[in-house]
Amino acid sequence: MSNKTESTSTAKSHQQLVNELKDAFNLFDRDGDGKISMEELGDVLKNLGQVPSPEDLEIMFREVDQDNNGTIEFDEFMKMMELKNTTVDTEDEIREAFRVFDKNNDGYISHEELKSMMCNLGETLSDKEVNEMIKQADKDGNGVIDFDEFKNVFMKDISN
Repeated sequence: MSNKTESTSTAKSHQQLVNELKDAFNLFDRDGDGKISMEELGDVLKNLGQVPSPEDLEIMFREVDQDNNGTIEFDEFMKMMELKNTTVDTEDEIREAFRVFDKNNDGYISHEELKSMMCNLGETLSDKEVNEMIKQADKDGNGVIDFDEFKNVFMKDISN
C-alpha cells in the first residue's frame, strides 16, 4: 500500500470519526442550539441508563466545559470523546445504540420502540414514516429490526 493510499484511508477514517462524533453531539444537543447544557447531558445519560447524582453530573460537566461558559461546544465534546475513546470500536458503539432503541431488550426494535426513541430525540414521526423506516431496514420482512439489520443501516450511513 502506498503512503498516499494510507493517508487517504486515514483521512477518511478521521472524517468518519468526526461525523460520528457530530451525530452523537446532535443527540445530546436536544434543542439544536449547537451547545450541550448540563440538563441536556443529564437527559441523554438517563436515556442511556446512567443516572449520575447531581453532584457527579456537575463534576463531569465542569471537566468538559473547558472555557467555563456553562455549555459544552462541539470542540469540547470532541476532546472529551477522544480522551474517553482513543480507539473507536464501531461494532460496540452500534450495539450500544441498538440497546438504547430496544427498550424491552427482546433483541428487536419494534414500531413502538422506534417511534418512541425518535420522539425522545426530537423527531415526531407519523406511523407511516416509522413504517417506512422499518421497511427500509427490515431485510427479512418480519416487521421488526434485529441487530444485524440495524448494523447494516449504520454501516451504510458510515460509508456514505
